Amino acid sequence: MKKFTLIFLFVIQILFSQSNFQNFIQSLNIAPNDSVRMKMIDSFMIVAKAHGIPYIEDTIANFIYRGSGSNVYLAGDFNGWSSTSDRLIRVSSTNFFYSTKIFERDARLDYKFIVDGNWILDPNNPKTCPGGFGPNSELAMPDYIQPVEIKYYPNIQHGTLRDTTFYSINLNNSRTIRVYLPPNYESTSDSFPMILMHDGLEYISLASMHNVLDYLISENQIEPIIGVFVPPVNRTPEYAGNQMSAFNNFIVNELIPYLRNRYRIKSGSNNCAVGGASNGGNISLYLALNNPDIFGNVAAQSSNVISSISQGFQNNPKINLKVYLDIGKYDISVLIPLVRNLKSILQSKGYDMIYREFNEGHSWGNWRAHIDDYLKFFFPKQTLNTEKDEGNFIPDKIKLYQNFPNPFNNNSQIKFDISKKGYINLKIYDSLGREVQTLINELKEPGQYEFVFNSNNFSSGIYLYQLNFYSDENKSGIKLSETKKMIFLK
Repeated sequence: MKKFTLIFLFVIQILFSQSNFQNFIQSLNIAPNDSVRMKMIDSFMIVAKAHGIPYIEDTIANFIYRGSGSNVYLAGDFNGWSSTSDRLIRVSSTNFFYSTKIFERDARLDYKFIVDGNWILDPNNPKTCPGGFGPNSELAMPDYIQPVEIKYYPNIQHGTLRDTTFYSINLNNSRTIRVYLPPNYESTSDSFPMILMHDGLEYISLASMHNVLDYLISENQIEPIIGVFVPPVNRTPEYAGNQMSAFNNFIVNELIPYLRNRYRIKSGSNNCAVGGASNGGNISLYLALNNPDIFGNVAAQSSNVISSISQGFQNNPKINLKVYLDIGKYDISVLIPLVRNLKSILQSKGYDMIYREFNEGHSWGNWRAHIDDYLKFFFPKQTLNTEKDEGNFIPDKIKLYQNFPNPFNNNSQIKFDISKKGYINLKIYDSLGREVQTLINELKEPGQYEFVFNSNNFSSGIYLYQLNFYSDENKSGIKLSETKKMIFLK
């Protein structure tokens, strides 16, 4: 026992001094015998499990497997889920295997081990993420922020889910349509915006989108909306093949009229969105391009973009459409240039667009974490810029909000509250503190205000935006100031 304690302390010293995991491996390789080597591994595993496995050191992720097996491989978003690309190194005369990789500090990736041909979760990593082929182990680097909105919160109001079996004349098949109705839908006579999601049932079961809607509505981050979740029957033909036209007719001429007749949906294309991921993003773009009178908002996550869609946006006049696009650095490689090309086309046409690239892969773990980005873009909670004597919302303090989206690549919304009448200036500074633009410089009544900042003439980098409040127009009265950081990426 005393010998084990000494070895344990030795391992601790290696890991928490200036040394690191690689120093530990070197110490294993020069251990005097197999018995000492195994005791060092026992000690390390105690430390590693407390620290978290994979064992992360800044941008370095050390994948560790200890157990039976002769050949252990690592497969995940980072190598296209190849079963033969990354073989773990086995420490001689032990059952300890490892592989070391470098990722961005905010990366989040799915992975599995393949032990003698058998695909398994990492037995020492309790973090998993749902996937289309079952759960995967999750690597979350130090700066990755877990999405709080996907969780179920029992203490907030919840919407209701209703299932309907719908037969399509155009496609000659049936499918289960799931509809989310926002909290208090039945107790009001209000009409609501709507978003229609492809791969819909997976957006419920794998992305927890009903929880996202509940959370964002409860937090007053979006307007209450109706969600319509539509699954495919013949996925590839319907979403990216020879049934796209028939599927379009099913959605536009059969499903939408039924929904508008059955539920209280607001009129106007600005109140209707369509979205999906991968080929589901492709059919979403197709529907929005061909039916601008119905869909005024489209979200395409890690999307396939067939040539007729990119050419359609390129060759036709700009339509009234908000577009959300994203792609992962570790996404399916053929998709990345397709999405980037569509981004360039839309930017050149002047579309109102959010484009994001994440250090993630082609996964539900990626997509579920960014549902809130496009919901807040399409259906932000409406605020009132009114005077107190009109009996509407007046803030109880002066507050500057974080811009959205952030980082951003085109436009970003800056919102602030003022609790009393005063002189306002809102300015932009570069990272060296030099003033580069004045956005607002005028007298304002109490209320909540939003300003859309256009970054077309700026270089990529970190900027500061500062709100200054003066109680009189001469700027001699009380001054309050608040500053926040934003990141512009071209």
